[in-house]
Amino acid sequence: MKVESRIFEICTAFFFLCAIVYGLLSHEAVGIVGLTLTGGLSLIIGTYFRFVSRRLEARPEDNPDAEISDGAGEVGFFSPGSYWPIGLAAGAALVGISVAYWMIWALVISGAILIFMVGGLLFEYHLPRSDH
Repeated sequence: MKVESRIFEICTAFFFLCAIVYGLLSHEAVGIVGLTLTGGLSLIIGTYFRFVSRRLEARPEDNPDAEISDGAGEVGFFSPGSYWPIGLAAGAALVGISVAYWMIWALVISGAILIFMVGGLLFEYHLPRSDH
């Protein structure tokens, strides 16, 4: 995760530098705010990755002397047959359409659907199953 945090830290510095240069050259408020907020979001992600990298053991990507064969093996667990991502995508699409047409009633319903789908995806393997 150190590689990823370094990438986002470089992006953060770039966005803040661009915001300063853009502000000096153009004096336009919208672009300055956009670049500053982009730098802030990049800073949040980079800080999170840096924090997580301290708690995880070093990966082959973090070792500059690593070989390709060091990364071989099991990558992780991926759900073989989950239908929650389809519902999650549908909920996100409904939220987007509701915001685009500014239908508050549809936004409330689609937001509830989206929250339900996120919860289902997160707790898919943590809830007790009745088929045991």
